[in-house]
Amino acid sequence: MTAPTHRTASRRRATSESTVELELDLDGTGQSHIDTTVPFFDHLLTAFAKHSLTDLTVRASGDTDIDAHHTVEDVSIVLGQAIREALGDKAGISRYGDALVPLDEALAQAVVDISGRPYLVHSGEPAGFEYHLIGGHFTGSLVRHTFEALAFNAGLTVHVTVLGGRDPHHIAEAEYKAFARAFRQAKALDPLVVGVPSTKGAL
Repeated sequence: MTAPTHRTASRRRATSESTVELELDLDGTGQSHIDTTVPFFDHLLTAFAKHSLTDLTVRASGDTDIDAHHTVEDVSIVLGQAIREALGDKAGISRYGDALVPLDEALAQAVVDISGRPYLVHSGEPAGFEYHLIGGHFTGSLVRHTFEALAFNAGLTVHVTVLGGRDPHHIAEAEYKAFARAFRQAKALDPLVVGVPSTKGAL
């Protein structure tokens, strides 16, 4: 019996604002080597890899002396592009996934559809969250922005809802872990699915 082929991708993006090199394996075990020069974003990407069972290597640098925004955005764009490439024609995938994840007082829900139609619905973060500096360098507003870049470039429909929380670190991490768990279900190969799981015949 032939061993299944892993769904992998490798991407590089270089602009005047950042340089990103990224490799992933959707059929991995959650191993990661992350260095974006933005420590809290490294923390979120490590959680994504671990809980989505995606092997992920990211090396990035950029104008973080100005703001973390450009580097975080560009890494998210490249991650989304790599996910889309690795998914291929999407034959045999489960397509849908959902997860409800707590982190102490925080609770987040994510639903993912590997639809080919980029869309993000994001709600529930407490007032002022977007202005909070997590770790002194990562603005809370970047959480939503990373999901936007990911959804658009990967071709995902993503709903993320914060149901509760007080600590910004816990809220952001719960959101990422919920997204990871939902994506893990959606990308999984289902032995009962024949071809592409869509009445259109394509995703």
